Amino acid sequence: MSELVQLENHGDIALVTIDNFPVNALSRGVAEGLASALDRIEPNVSSRAVVIIGAGRTFIAGADIKELEEFAMGRGSGAPEMHSLLKRIEDFPKPIVMAIHGTALGGGLELAMAGHYRVASPDALLGQPEVNLGIIPGAEGTQRLPRIVGIAAAIDMCVSGKPLKAPAALELGLVDQIIGTNGTDLKDGAIAFARKVAAGPHSKTRDHNEKLGTPQQNAPLYAAGRDQAQRVRRNQIAPLAVIEAIEAAATLPFDEGCRKESEICFRCMDTDQCRALIHAFFAERSVSRVSGISKETAPLEIRHAALIGAGTMGGGIAMAFANAGIPVLLKETDGAALDRGMQVIRKNYDVSVQKGRFTSEYVQQRLALIHPQTGYDGFASADLIIEAVFENMSLKKQIFTEIDKIANSGCILATNTSTLNIDEIAAVTSRPQMVIGTHFFSPANIMRLLEIVRGKATGKIVVATALALAKRLKKVGVVVGNCWGFVGNRMMFPYMREAQFLVEEGTTPSQVDKVLYDFGMAMGIFAVDDMAGIDIAWRVRQELKHLVRPGIRIPLVADRLYDLGRLGQKTGKGWYSYGDDRKAVADPEVESLIEATAKNAGIHRRSIGNDEILERCLYSMINEGARILEEGYAQRAADIDVIYITGYGYPAYHGGPMWTADTIGLAKIYRRILEFEKQHGELWAPAPLLKRLAESGGTFASLETAIA
Repeated sequence: MSELVQLENHGDIALVTIDNFPVNALSRGVAEGLASALDRIEPNVSSRAVVIIGAGRTFIAGADIKELEEFAMGRGSGAPEMHSLLKRIEDFPKPIVMAIHGTALGGGLELAMAGHYRVASPDALLGQPEVNLGIIPGAEGTQRLPRIVGIAAAIDMCVSGKPLKAPAALELGLVDQIIGTNGTDLKDGAIAFARKVAAGPHSKTRDHNEKLGTPQQNAPLYAAGRDQAQRVRRNQIAPLAVIEAIEAAATLPFDEGCRKESEICFRCMDTDQCRALIHAFFAERSVSRVSGISKETAPLEIRHAALIGAGTMGGGIAMAFANAGIPVLLKETDGAALDRGMQVIRKNYDVSVQKGRFTSEYVQQRLALIHPQTGYDGFASADLIIEAVFENMSLKKQIFTEIDKIANSGCILATNTSTLNIDEIAAVTSRPQMVIGTHFFSPANIMRLLEIVRGKATGKIVVATALALAKRLKKVGVVVGNCWGFVGNRMMFPYMREAQFLVEEGTTPSQVDKVLYDFGMAMGIFAVDDMAGIDIAWRVRQELKHLVRPGIRIPLVADRLYDLGRLGQKTGKGWYSYGDDRKAVADPEVESLIEATAKNAGIHRRSIGNDEILERCLYSMINEGARILEEGYAQRAADIDVIYITGYGYPAYHGGPMWTADTIGLAKIYRRILEFEKQHGELWAPAPLLKRLAESGGTFASLETAIA
């Protein structure tokens, strides 16, 4: 029997414990161990029932994703063959009770559903999240789940990928009993439950057809599921495929349905979407491994934080800290600004209560952790001070000069700048080793990305602390080097530039945005500009003016919009017009302004196809990403992908811009960039790294560099 699975007897109950640290992934070794344990239990007449439980903090969090990755990339045999094990469990002559704590996800839930009974701790989560990896449940999950919970609930679970909490699972029949409400230990409770059911009879999940419905009853459920898939997982293959597999459960005998499920699952695995989503999964987990920061680098403890600036960013950051249980001082220059900031914070919390995300009690607890003030009282006790004022170097340097005098010697000083030089800010302090960039994304209480900007003098322990803080705030912290715009905004600049050039040359904002949205972006680039505020980008351009080389083409229309007071959603007019519903509507005045601006600048307007729009927007990002990699401001291409997926609305099923480039082929992209260089000039000069990789047949994924 595998060392990953242990067997012990508790009187007349056999206890099988899965122990595959850290999450009891359902690997080949675990499957073999379970089969071996059942072989030993079956002839033992003293064992009347079986309990299968997970060691540590969870039951089974899913299949071994590494094995899935190897198969999807064409390098291995994939996940273990589970069908014979599941049949063995279901056909076992003694009742098998699955005792679930932590999570039973993916293959873990599929294993549990083959058992005759399922009991769970009150905080357990059960789900089929395979669509997050571009596949469907492949171990009979789409065949057993609808037999237990019904067609509608099975579709919702598999399309959304969201797990159920134990009480909801109990209501649906996915769990037979919750154990632990009266303090009973799950293991002891499961053993007691097994004794009660040992005498039988116990039925097999595969034989339950009463919840499968008729074709007439199910037709609207399938239609609603497909609508849900298009709405919440736009453009993705797996969510629609999983409905096809669930439909097979209702129309085919169990064994035929299982064969259909396998066929669909393998079809999904052999797609670029699956490979991209698996890449995104592992990329997000790799960003915490930072060059020069070892596991032995212990982070500082952040018990109290202080924030300067109660505007959109400062208020959102304050909420993020409060939601993590960290008390935070929130400073503004005057009472009116402070009141406005707190009013927005309370409004945001009220919306969350209305939507059922938070309870009123929770909100009151969080608000009690935010202490608004107009002075620096209490800042000397803070472990971290974050400056979150608007993008102006002089103002930021003034603030850092002030807080350097106030903060205690062990306090980290952080700036929420999105573009400015961290080293220049750190230079006005007496402790540059304690200065770091923490670039939150708006709205900061919701967006998952935190760009952690390491300056030349930033200490390792400060970087380690920022990474630990990101995790505590439930954000994805990505460490980047200190250059203008860091990684995300440095790549955003050429992307936005090309989009504006395209409208000057003949397209419209709505045409560009539709191409980008259809590709999978959460929003088109002009809609993003309107949401962020055209005045925000204008301020950045003012800070950048000294970096613009004479004679280089620059976009013209955005400054005209600023001059006209069209600042985006906040004023009801920007690139688009907005009503009370805040939906973007194409504005003829803007299109006339674009045409007039282009005419005055002598720009020839023409018809531009969708392919060129997408190529110029994507390839400009990719080319800049190659420069960032070569210069060492990102440690690996995967870091760039994570930044764009978690912070810029890039579709995870395309894997991020650098993964997209590898999928398209760097040689193809390089040739197209050379064509754009001939047509549009030196702004399209190919990055040297892109040229080298294209000519050598290399990929971005193969690279890993040290951060500068």
